[in-house]
Amino acid sequence: MDSNGSGGGGELPNNSQSYQSEESKPLLEDTSSAPPEGGNNNSGKTSAGPCRRAALLGGCGMRYKLLQEGDIQVCVVKHPRTFLSKILTSKFLRRWEPHHLSLGDSSLSSATPTGYMESPLSYSAIEDLQPLSWDNAPKYCLQLSVPGGTVLLQAANSYLRDQWFHSLQWKKKIYKYRKVLKNPTRWEVVLKEIRALVDMALTSPLQDESIQQAPLHIISTLLSENTNLSAQEHENIIVAIAPLLENNHPPPDLCEFFCKHCRERPRSMVVIEVFTPVVQRILKHNMDFGKCPRLRLFTQEYILALNELNGGMEVVKKFVHSMHGPTGQCPHPRVLPNLVAVCLAAIYSCYEEFINSRDNSPSLKEIRNGCQQQSERKPPLPLRLLLAPPPLPPLAPLPSLPLSPPPSIVNSSEILVELERNNNTANKLKGPAGGDSEPNLIDCLLVSPTLSALSIQLPAQADRVLGCFALILKMLSDYDDWRPALASLLQPIPFPKEALAHAKFTKELKYVIQRFAEDPRQEVHSCLLSVRSGKDGWFQLYSPGGMACDDDGELFASMVHILMGSCYKTKKFLLSLAENKLGPCMLLALRGNQTMVEILCLMLEYNIIENKDTQLQIISTLESTQVGLRMYEQLCDRQRELKELQRKGGPTRLTLPSKSTDADLARLLSSGSFGNLENLSLAFTNVTSACAEQLIKLPSLKQLNLWSTQFGDAGLRLLSEHLASLQVLNLCETPVTDAGLLALSSMKSLCSLNMNSTKLSADTYEDLKAKLPNLKEVDVRYTEAW
Repeated sequence: MDSNGSGGGGELPNNSQSYQSEESKPLLEDTSSAPPEGGNNNSGKTSAGPCRRAALLGGCGMRYKLLQEGDIQVCVVKHPRTFLSKILTSKFLRRWEPHHLSLGDSSLSSATPTGYMESPLSYSAIEDLQPLSWDNAPKYCLQLSVPGGTVLLQAANSYLRDQWFHSLQWKKKIYKYRKVLKNPTRWEVVLKEIRALVDMALTSPLQDESIQQAPLHIISTLLSENTNLSAQEHENIIVAIAPLLENNHPPPDLCEFFCKHCRERPRSMVVIEVFTPVVQRILKHNMDFGKCPRLRLFTQEYILALNELNGGMEVVKKFVHSMHGPTGQCPHPRVLPNLVAVCLAAIYSCYEEFINSRDNSPSLKEIRNGCQQQSERKPPLPLRLLLAPPPLPPLAPLPSLPLSPPPSIVNSSEILVELERNNNTANKLKGPAGGDSEPNLIDCLLVSPTLSALSIQLPAQADRVLGCFALILKMLSDYDDWRPALASLLQPIPFPKEALAHAKFTKELKYVIQRFAEDPRQEVHSCLLSVRSGKDGWFQLYSPGGMACDDDGELFASMVHILMGSCYKTKKFLLSLAENKLGPCMLLALRGNQTMVEILCLMLEYNIIENKDTQLQIISTLESTQVGLRMYEQLCDRQRELKELQRKGGPTRLTLPSKSTDADLARLLSSGSFGNLENLSLAFTNVTSACAEQLIKLPSLKQLNLWSTQFGDAGLRLLSEHLASLQVLNLCETPVTDAGLLALSSMKSLCSLNMNSTKLSADTYEDLKAKLPNLKEVDVRYTEAW
């Protein structure tokens, strides 16, 4: 009996005899083209109700999302062998089943494994895959030719049908490529298949992240399992997959492959021509190196490969400039954080051997508490193999110390680190014994006074890495638009203690700190101070007596000058200088440094120094130089005027006319005594934060009205340090922000505060309410806190 007959109205072809198996076709043959119309093809034979294979929409620019699962109608038609079976498989008696199908990596399965889909349908069992449509019926089907029959999938419309078709075709071909490239024998054939796989991914009408990621993962697995490749084979594979890397990050194993190539052949043209756009894309678009550390490692190795070229650091400098762009503002906000992350990881790797040897010793806190537990810190991903240091002698038991514990102890024969100071220094430390407060950075680096600098001998390779990435940090600090973010990223001092104890590293980093100190923007130079109280910052580290100070205080004077000029908590800053750095300040003032002369004068003016002998010593220091003598005489004149101003008498209330300026206020207050002035109104005048210098001289001031003035954050910070008895403050319609308003938390006498129409945030408002117990009247209308 003719099994290909059309009896019974069957519209499906019989593929059992005349079907050309897809396994015999080239893997990337285009199966989307319909058979020639009228061609003598048994697989396309139809009955009176014509069935035709639908022309695919690949040429008309249609794009589809890759399906992973979906609802569709399923029908299975066995090849008819008898006349009865032909009748039962005719279109009039055909039964459709609804299924929720999932497209897995190796098979097509149903969420309800019953009926036609009782068992998964393997992609290897699908011999052919074609879309079908009927001229006289709105049915949109896919024909899956399998041994012994056909599986029909019916979609709701033509778009869904084509989406299912391209998704199944993609899954089927990717499954085949995984099998073909799993056990390669001839690498010239493998390279040809890789190129075909890349072409398939680039020309697919599917739009999905996994479309180009899947081939990369296949190739990545192939390379990880075959490590004995020649250098030429390395380059051929990299060039073959280059088109996929234009819009995709390489997977971890592929990053390892790239790193190996950068290390072994840094002068290869592949590094410049192929890796450069890949690294540029990583730096522009990567959001978190913590989730993909091998991307960071690949970027690091790429930069080191650039450094190996003839141009050396000039090539690296051009690369950094290309990442920033030719304009004054970098258009890619992720470039700087990613570059800094790469630099920090590379610098950390240079000291990794010292850190690992130190991490195996008990911390000072554990020793003091009698606990010998090992540090729970896990070693990071090795970045570069460094030469191991010589065996270390065991640590002797250390005495208990009355200071806060450092996080860990440096334990290396190359570093001499002591864990005790002399008695005079220890008595000055404020940290309670056994406390949990975080130690100062300098306390973690207690250096023997017999050494002028710590000597750390790095391996040659690590020394080159350190020089390269320290220079990149210097390059980054030269860009004005990057400097604020760079200062913020480096403010917590994110370097290991061994790096900070290494004279070469701190000398290289000094340029970066100098750039911060020269920047007039407060958001930059304020990052020289510690990120929070109780921790040391760059200011302490590079000040005389600090671990990184290698000059006579020039950088220290520069930092003090810029910090004082920004009026950054002046009185508190002067107090810290008087407690910790008075000696260096007096020495620099004795040498004629004008900034330090101003500092000593301010200490006298604000009564920072209470000890009479110290005051006399400061006065003698000022009188020893011409600039100091002149400024001290000016200070004495101001003190006489201040005494006259604060002499009891004068009005208790004062209102300046509108449009008055800072100069008008200063002229008025210098005209007589205002020791009794309690209420001052500057509303609707043109005064600015500069008038705060005059306001802090009023000892009895309790009520201050600054409504609709240009008084800003810098003035508020100064008021908060000197007018502790202020009770009523009106800041309505002033340009103050959270940065200045937070300083008001120290004015405990405030009972009425008007912040109407300011840039007050809800968080700052809640913080002020918690820290000002006497605050009863508050106006926050037309603010975020309203």
